[in-house]
Order: sequence, then C-alpha cells, then structure tokens
Amino acid sequence: MNQYYKERFEAQRRVAKRLASTMEVNKILELLREEARSIVPIAMEACILMLDPDAQKYTRPLQCALYDRPVNCISCKRKRPSIQKALAQKKGVVVSSSGPIRRRDGEEVPIGPEAAIPVFVEDKILAIISVVARPGTRFTRKDFYLIQDLSEIAGNAIMAAKRHWAITQEKIEITQKLAHLSPFVPQSVRRMVENNPEMLTQEKEKKEVTVLFLDLEGYTRLSAHRPETEVNEMVEKMFSSFVDPIHRSGGDINETAGDGLMIIFKNDDARTNAVNAVKAAFDIHTRNLELNQQFGGEFEETNVNMGINSGLALLGMSTFKGSLDTRMTYTASGPVTNLAARLADYAQGGDILIGETTKEMIEGLWPVFDRGLAHLKGIDQPLRIYSLLKTSQPNVQSSKLKAQSSKPNK
Repeated sequence: MNQYYKERFEAQRRVAKRLASTMEVNKILELLREEARSIVPIAMEACILMLDPDAQKYTRPLQCALYDRPVNCISCKRKRPSIQKALAQKKGVVVSSSGPIRRRDGEEVPIGPEAAIPVFVEDKILAIISVVARPGTRFTRKDFYLIQDLSEIAGNAIMAAKRHWAITQEKIEITQKLAHLSPFVPQSVRRMVENNPEMLTQEKEKKEVTVLFLDLEGYTRLSAHRPETEVNEMVEKMFSSFVDPIHRSGGDINETAGDGLMIIFKNDDARTNAVNAVKAAFDIHTRNLELNQQFGGEFEETNVNMGINSGLALLGMSTFKGSLDTRMTYTASGPVTNLAARLADYAQGGDILIGETTKEMIEGLWPVFDRGLAHLKGIDQPLRIYSLLKTSQPNVQSSKLKAQSSKPNK
C-alpha cells in the first residue's frame, strides 16, 4: 500500500482542487466520474450511483456511455452483480466476470471485470462508485486503492453540496413565503427571517429584553402646516440617521409608525440590553440636536422623545391578517413594551424617560434624574419615572451637558 503513496497523494490533491470550484452536486458527480476514468486506464466507463433516498431532489442521474443512447446509470447498473455484492458486504468488491451490457436495440456490449466501492457517510451508503473495465483486462491493487480514495472524497463532497443545496432551497422557500408579504413586513423582520428561517414556525418565548420607543414631538403640527412631501423627507432623514446608532448598539428596529420607532434589545444578558438601549438613546438624542441645527430655518425644531423599559416579554413572530393584506412582524409583547411606549408618549422636549427596572440595571453608569410620580395613559396606578437628562429642553442644553450625557460615569 505504501508504494502507491505518491500516486494517491497526487490524485487526492488534484481532485480536491477541481472540486473546490463548485458546490453544484451534478458537477461534482461528473468531476468524480472523469477522475475515475482518468486514474483507471482500463476503464470503459465509470458511474456514481446515488442511493440517497433524497437524491432525486438535488441530482440528475448520470448517463452511461456504454449504451447507444443516454440511459440512467441507476437503471443500468443497480442490478449488476458487483453492485449487489458491494451493497450486501458493505465494502469495495471486484467481480472478475459478468454478463455483457445489453442495449435497447438488442446489441450486446462485452465488458471485463467490474469494481464497485460504496461511498459511506456516517456508516450509511450514500452512493456507489462503479467502474467497468475493458474485456481481457484486470484491476490492479493500485486501481482499487485509487477508487477507494475517490469514494472517501466523494462522500464529503456530495454531503457538502447537498447541505448547500438545502440551504439554497430554504432561502428560496422563505423568499417565496415573504414575497406576497413584503410590502407589509418591516425590513428588519425580513432580514431576521432570512438569517433564521426557523423563526417562521417557532413558538413565542419569554425572554428578558429592553424596549426603546422613540416618538417625534410636533409631527402632527408639522403635517398640518407643511406639504406632505417635505414632512416625509424630514422624517426620513431623521430616522435614517438613527439606524446606525441603533444597529451599533445591537438593537432591532421592529415597528415604524409614521412618527415613531420601536427598537428591541434582546441580548442573552438583561443588563447588557439595558446598557445598549441607553447608549442608543443618547446617540439618537445627539443626532436629533445636530439635525435641528442642520435643518435650521427649513423646519421648526423637532424633538425626539424616548421611553425605555426592561423586563420579561413574549418574544417572537406575530402575523396580522386583514381583509386586504397580511402583515408579519417580530415583536416583544406584554407590560414591558406597553410601559416603554407610554413613557415615550409622556416625555416632552426631547426627554429620555426610563422605567424602574432599567434604572436599576444601569445604576452607577449614568446620572439618573427622578421625575416623580406620573399618571401614564392606560396604567391605573401612578408610577415613578426617571430621566437620563437633567433637563428636557434640548435647545437650551449646554455643549458640556451634551458631552456628559453620552458617556457613562467612570
């Protein structure tokens, strides 16, 4: 066996190099067949018989050259003695003599010995490499070893290509499922589903999250006094400038509703979620101040009010079916989300309000200012609320306060 080391090494390197250029199963099968013909000089034909039950989904049968016209290799070879013997013994075999190949026109093609070597994947036979030699020849020990090496390479290559095919099919299926929903599904939801297709069928789960709501103060007033195209342009510029800070802090933009956004922070660590949400809020606050200066006389100052709350929420996909359309979203639902939304509604002058749980999670990192008890819409009992800003009027804050608000305490 050692005397064939060089030939075997060179053959394996050559096959690996050729296979590296493709992940298409049938191209891989053709390359393997060409290699089998090349490494066994006495070969009349070589085939890879796919025995995987799923093979018909991701492959086309190779066509046998021993016939006067294309014939499915499996129908040609499956009942040959060499194939049956290799399946029964689960190892490579050589049959020294067997009957001729009978064509459909009645002509018989004499052949020599046949070699059949199984392609194993996890102890299961995925395929069989069949090599038919010319009459009057015989397989050498080197031929057998080279075909055996090819069978080992074939197993890994075919399975990798099959997995690639399955992933591709899965993406196509998800795209088709979302195609008719695309006008109604937020971009972030489409991105999450494309990356994690199982989300479409997963049950909602309870998870620690932090939810950030932001709301444009004065949007209704602007809409009433300015052309719709101008207002939309301003809102689009503002929201677009917030996307990078949100994504940089690990947030997922879940909902857009004209003048507001809902952002979910769902890292596995609850405290990290709260810290990231606060960082995003400060970044958004700073961008809001910069944009107000940039717009100058074009628009009145528009403040971004924010509410942040942390806790256990029901996280997962929600589908809303109406008479005209269906809408899909990935959301966190429950009291945690409701309170974050109410805090954003209650905030004024560009304030950032946070709930008690968020306050506890960021304790010592940033100054927190008590805003006292507040009666929030839809909540029976008054709640104590807190702000991340000393004052809620951004247009009168000093540059020192802006810088201070964007950094945690040391």
